[in-house]
Amino acid sequence: MKKARLYYLVAAISTAMFAVLQVFDPSIVREYVESRTFDLRVRLRDHLHPRKAPDNVLIVAVDEKSVAEIGRWPWGRDVIAELVGRISSGGPAAIGIDVLFTERESREADERLAAAFHRARNVVLSSAFFVPKGKADIPSPTEVPDSLFDAAFMDVRTVQGIPWKKFAVRAESVLPPLPEFAATAAIGHVYSLPDRDGVLRWECLSVNYGVDCYPSLALQVTRLALGIPMKEMILYGGSGVKLGTRFLPTDLHGRALINYLGEERTFSYVAAAEVLRGRVPPDRFRGKIVLIGTSALGLYDQKVTPLSANMPGVEKNANVVANILGNDFLRRSPGVVELAVILATGLLLGFLLPRYAAAGSVTIALGTIVAYLALTDYLSAYKDLWLGFVFPFANIMVLATANTVISLFYEERKSREIRRIFSSYVSPKIVEQLVSHPEKANLGGERKEVTLLFSDIRGFTSFSEKRDPEEVVAMLNEYFEVMAGIVFHWDGTLDKFIGDAILAFWGAPLDQPDHAERAVRCALHMSDALRKLQEKWRAEGKEVMDCGIGINTGEVLIGNIGSQGKKMDYTVIGDHVNLGSRVQGLTKKYATRILITEFTYAAIRPIADAGKIGHLDMLEADTVTVRGKEIPVNVYALSSDPH
Repeated sequence: MKKARLYYLVAAISTAMFAVLQVFDPSIVREYVESRTFDLRVRLRDHLHPRKAPDNVLIVAVDEKSVAEIGRWPWGRDVIAELVGRISSGGPAAIGIDVLFTERESREADERLAAAFHRARNVVLSSAFFVPKGKADIPSPTEVPDSLFDAAFMDVRTVQGIPWKKFAVRAESVLPPLPEFAATAAIGHVYSLPDRDGVLRWECLSVNYGVDCYPSLALQVTRLALGIPMKEMILYGGSGVKLGTRFLPTDLHGRALINYLGEERTFSYVAAAEVLRGRVPPDRFRGKIVLIGTSALGLYDQKVTPLSANMPGVEKNANVVANILGNDFLRRSPGVVELAVILATGLLLGFLLPRYAAAGSVTIALGTIVAYLALTDYLSAYKDLWLGFVFPFANIMVLATANTVISLFYEERKSREIRRIFSSYVSPKIVEQLVSHPEKANLGGERKEVTLLFSDIRGFTSFSEKRDPEEVVAMLNEYFEVMAGIVFHWDGTLDKFIGDAILAFWGAPLDQPDHAERAVRCALHMSDALRKLQEKWRAEGKEVMDCGIGINTGEVLIGNIGSQGKKMDYTVIGDHVNLGSRVQGLTKKYATRILITEFTYAAIRPIADAGKIGHLDMLEADTVTVRGKEIPVNVYALSSDPH
């Protein structure tokens, strides 16, 4: 009972603690631990439920081949202008350029590039916003570049109950495209912030700068491709973005969880050099969303994602565009399901585990973990839902571990108690069996059929009065040591020494179907050993001692009896105990060393008749009425030839 109460307390504390952690969702756990489990599920989903990149999203990459053929990066504005012109001639739905044009090159080159943007009429340029890390209070800029005026959300709405400005990603400075470029193209920001472990999982669909909010490059590109006017792209602070008929949910920070379609080069790539050299027909770009960016190693635009350690930034944007088109960003659970799982498993396992042994409780705990893991994997793979794993898993592990530790503690304590109680009563072999199967050590008391052996030294009082106490004690200890060893040899339980008498029994605490046979064999062994002791004592010039042994079989009350915490004995009580003692007292009357009752005789008769107990002389001594018993009991003298 104490074990169960202790476990209930631990289970309640653990469940409450993890429920609180789930509610507050500390970022250090979310971004260092939970995110890792999310990445594993994303990888598993990529194998179980692979997805195909949309055919209408194409990447024109400045790759190693292009750098080798055209020249080192960055290329001149005239080269970029030619690249944009060749792409736009094919009639793409939109062109997103993941390259910053914030510095002037030359008047002619800049004008040529601006003209290329103007002719295309569907180009989105990149703008770099700088968001300070860990800075809570960011002052509003004194002046916002005019080139950004048309780039901001025209309609920003506040959802009741969401203080989105408090959580919005806020920039302190910006590097916009040159004014002549901004005048001929749309603008989207390219700010992205990896989680603390360096993995990029989120897309900031909006960044707050000054009093306005600005969409990301991928969002602007998709808007143009879908032909949606700026006024129909509405930002709901801390809730999401409405893009035409689509609603793209975000978290409080205006971020969406990127649903990566695969590793790097999942999307279709075309080398920029191939386009510039005219080796790609313009029709290749018709109706497609084209993203221009760098992919060559060393050009400093590589991202770490859950599926790749080396994804070009332009392909990250391609994934976001695909997510917007399919409106299938991953969604992170708000935590209600996880909280419910923590509470439910806390109650369920708190109730079940203490009722099972260690193997059963571990099986239940592992089954619960596997079931929850399967649920999270299924939701991730087929429902695009990120369900938190760490806190529910940790609570289940704590509950299982606590139950195991507490069980081991109590089992160890119970084992020590069994050793303490039985080590002086039974052989080490029996003690180990009881420790291995503590349920067999019934200490609370039970009625059980056993065979009892009483052995008493004859004439001990007069013997001891004629000798020095030291000699008497020395001979008595020698006698008891030999006889106790024989009792243990036959796996008997040595109840007690009563002065010069011994009480032992068989059939408890472990079941021994042959308890009568063991007791009889032990008595014969004790008789033989006493003969040898007598020979030794005679050789030493000492007066020998003799004994009488009485054996009875019957039902007794057996258990750990005494005063708790003071003196406890594992012993037997009952009429058959008294009968065994009184039968032993008759051995002298019938001039025999071993006397057994009819109950013991009935138990061993089949094996005695079959000769399986050795050569015996078993003679019916008499039918006697033992003092205190009204019904006569047959007793038998038992002897064997001396060895």
